[in-house]
Amino acid sequence: MSQIPVIAYKTAPSAVTDWPPAATAENMAGQSEWVLVCEHASCHMPAEYDRLGLAAGAERDHIGWDIGAAALTRAMARRLDSAAILANYSRLLIDLNRPLAAESSIPTRSEETDIPGNASLDEAERARRVELMFTPFHRTVADLLDRRRAEGRESRLLTVHSFTPVYRGQARPWHLGILAGASRGLAATFLNEVAAEAPALSLALDEPYRIAEDDDYAIPVHGDARGLDALLIEVRNDQLRSAAAVEEWAGRLCAALGRI
Repeated sequence: MSQIPVIAYKTAPSAVTDWPPAATAENMAGQSEWVLVCEHASCHMPAEYDRLGLAAGAERDHIGWDIGAAALTRAMARRLDSAAILANYSRLLIDLNRPLAAESSIPTRSEETDIPGNASLDEAERARRVELMFTPFHRTVADLLDRRRAEGRESRLLTVHSFTPVYRGQARPWHLGILAGASRGLAATFLNEVAAEAPALSLALDEPYRIAEDDDYAIPVHGDARGLDALLIEVRNDQLRSAAAVEEWAGRLCAALGRI
């Protein structure tokens, strides 16, 4: 039986450029009610992690981030004049949209790919990733929502994701999925408004995933628990492969949001 590689990690961030802040906050004074959050915006891993033992470039596939989601978030934020908070680390290090108790929080396998560098983590390394990546990201989101509430401003939460056209050999026909927990009625309305913008597209509610408190974080914690309107959008990532395509989706989605 082959041994699982064990990677030794340093105890503190080694360089500012290699260790950016956990979150990038943009347009925080934006006037829109919508607050945009992109938990899987980046595929960055500090060099000391040696790509978690993956082949060069593997982290830039879907397992490492949501392809096109950061560009879509920024394009939508510009159109809406919304605040936007984007993650700066790969979800392979720690998934910001998973509760810490979830098995997929620090994945040892993603889709069909084993993640060697996550296979033998001690509690100190797990705690380090929580401290450096998970907690400050979600504190940034919570602080923004708290501040807006203290200022008497309404907030509505939209988290932005993308998904693969094929998952474990199964083709996914949808161009867009809209997910929600407590805001299911609003999600259905949003879906109808997008359909009015683009009737030829395949759209679905609760596809290709469903919101669950034991498997999702941002919508249950930052949205539903606060009593906010809270939606998650999933755009198939082959629809986000060019700047023009991203702008087209941003325009379509923002027009629909403006009517709900």
